[in-house]
Amino acid sequence: MSRAIFPGSFDPITYGHLNIIERASRIFDEIDVVVAHNVNKKYMFSADERLDMVNELTKEFKNVTAHISEKLIVEYARESGANVLLRGIRNSMDFSYEFDLSLTNKSLDSSIETVFIPTAQEFLTIKSSAIKELASFGGNISGMVPQIVVDAMKSKMS
Repeated sequence: MSRAIFPGSFDPITYGHLNIIERASRIFDEIDVVVAHNVNKKYMFSADERLDMVNELTKEFKNVTAHISEKLIVEYARESGANVLLRGIRNSMDFSYEFDLSLTNKSLDSSIETVFIPTAQEFLTIKSSAIKELASFGGNISGMVPQIVVDAMKSKMS
């Protein structure tokens, strides 16, 4: 059985994230979407709010679960029995960052592999930080995130 972890802050979860999850769900037996919570970072949404959105938006996938973690992702993977870390790639800058991170993770646990999945072309420009900035100016983000995220962001910003 193949078990993969897709870690991220998901602040907010985007159509790009969901594209990676949907495609990975056809490759791996189990996908664990890990909502990272770093006490040193400032998030728009709490870890519980992010987890709720991920759960709502992935409920159609029978092999996808979601959890919150404050641990190093390789530690979480080891404890959960996963041996694959999924990372979405939009461009060469993402690849460079994620490649370096994969080498660090490999040095921490050589049994865990990183698999890169390039995002679908229509999601190349979607980035959580840009979505939050656009939303803060009242811009239309409905083509980048599902409606429950649009509604949650409007509620947070009002």
